[in-house]
Amino acid sequence: MPAIPGLNAFVLFFALPCMLYRFGASTPIAQLLDPSVALTYLLCALVMVGFVVAVTLHGRIGWNDSAFGALVGAFPNTGFMGVPLLVALLGPKAAGPAIVTILVDMVITTSLCIALSRLGGDGGSGASAGQAARNALKGVATNPMPWSILLGAVVSAVGIEFPKPVSQTVGLLADAASPVALFTIGAVLARSQLMAQAGEAHPVHWMEVVPVAAIKLFLHPVLVLLVGAGAIQMGVPLDRFALTVLVLLAALPSASNVSLLAERFGADNGRIARIILVSTAAAFFTFSGAVALVSK
Repeated sequence: MPAIPGLNAFVLFFALPCMLYRFGASTPIAQLLDPSVALTYLLCALVMVGFVVAVTLHGRIGWNDSAFGALVGAFPNTGFMGVPLLVALLGPKAAGPAIVTILVDMVITTSLCIALSRLGGDGGSGASAGQAARNALKGVATNPMPWSILLGAVVSAVGIEFPKPVSQTVGLLADAASPVALFTIGAVLARSQLMAQAGEAHPVHWMEVVPVAAIKLFLHPVLVLLVGAGAIQMGVPLDRFALTVLVLLAALPSASNVSLLAERFGADNGRIARIILVSTAAAFFTFSGAVALVSK
């Protein structure tokens, strides 16, 4: 298990940023700046974060664990699963709204949850407000994922083309993100089980896992559907096809990269990894149901 921090660092600081950079650089800037899609999805993400924090912030689950639980409840697995899956289901046009949601989740939702995770302070709830604010800003600034996707968006806007060896190296690192992240999550689950058996960590109760997974798979898509339909009724120029894409993205299981961030910021990663595992297993059935419903 000593290899987990090294694997985590590789994905978080090298492979995943390259994958996100590639997303940003390969998407036309006009699609990245679709305000109706971005604001609709962002509003739902903020509601999800606030709701999950409100229902989980108690007992041994403090700000750090609650914030990353909120992130795993609001952040779908768009990059690894959503883009290829929805492009296959709905066609290439689905990639645009999907990339917008990745941008929102990486830049805003993730940064917000990292900031919330620092509210407890390094020394517990007694940290001053100023120290908590400094911890929050430091956590957001040192998260490499928003910077990589923003860099890709700049490259897309300017039209820069890097030499082939550079682009191939970025591609190799990007392609390594998904398999190494999944392997790391498996190692985290095994470590959590071994530590619980040895009495070195609290065992993760199912009540700390299943409700968040259920919120992700059921509440999130319903919320996006209701907010999106309401926005269309109010005259917001939100395309119905884009709304379908948003609903299906929200119905995806939790993003695996949340486990990497939880490891990086010292949250209970055993709990986060279990939420990802449960939501992914259940999504084989729930996502199929969501596709059947929105396709009618």
